[in-house]
Amino acid sequence: MAGRSIRVVLADDAELLREALAASLAASGFEVVGQASDARGLEELVDRVDPDVVILDVRMPPSHTTEGLEAAQRLRSSHPGLAILVLSQYVETRYAIDLVRADARGLGYLLKDRVTRVAELADAVRRVAAGESVIDPEVVARLMGRPREHSLLDELTRREREILGLMAEGRSNQGIAGELGLELKTVEGHISQIFGKLGLEPDAVAHRRVQAVLAWLRDGSGTR
Repeated sequence: MAGRSIRVVLADDAELLREALAASLAASGFEVVGQASDARGLEELVDRVDPDVVILDVRMPPSHTTEGLEAAQRLRSSHPGLAILVLSQYVETRYAIDLVRADARGLGYLLKDRVTRVAELADAVRRVAAGESVIDPEVVARLMGRPREHSLLDELTRREREILGLMAEGRSNQGIAGELGLELKTVEGHISQIFGKLGLEPDAVAHRRVQAVLAWLRDGSGTR
């Protein structure tokens, strides 16, 4: 995508919201190449215009339950390089976990009130387009606050849990260092300790950072 605008498709049955998002994204330098009001129209549109990123609502017609989430999962299967940013009106941690369970790279989950902050929306779109994962901080906070049975995560120090929470939001090592006021080498050392305590040894196939975040999300939600 170097040298050209990131191409975005929007899907939401609320036309006013779609138009507002389209205007905000265009003003931030993105190219909005299409809009859809339901999951079927979205999938047809993606096939036709081949965007870099899809931004869609979890709840879409006809039942307004999980059509958006299901469409996101189908699109990930049919278009492996497609980045997806899912929006939700409420903190629904189950949906966030379902979304990233197989592969968190190039995926994001944000609350809708976050997208009214244009800079945050633009940052999230750029990050998922670059292959990063973005989880809304409120979802992370909700997961961290849930009671859990004893697990490997209980071996982490307070600082290590804080860093793992920022990793779950999709922050880079440099971003975590800036957020916490730490040296980059210090953050890298903490992350190495996290991997060790979670039993995530170097693996040519599994991405340890993604696996650590998935372990944290599953554990924090009470799922096994």
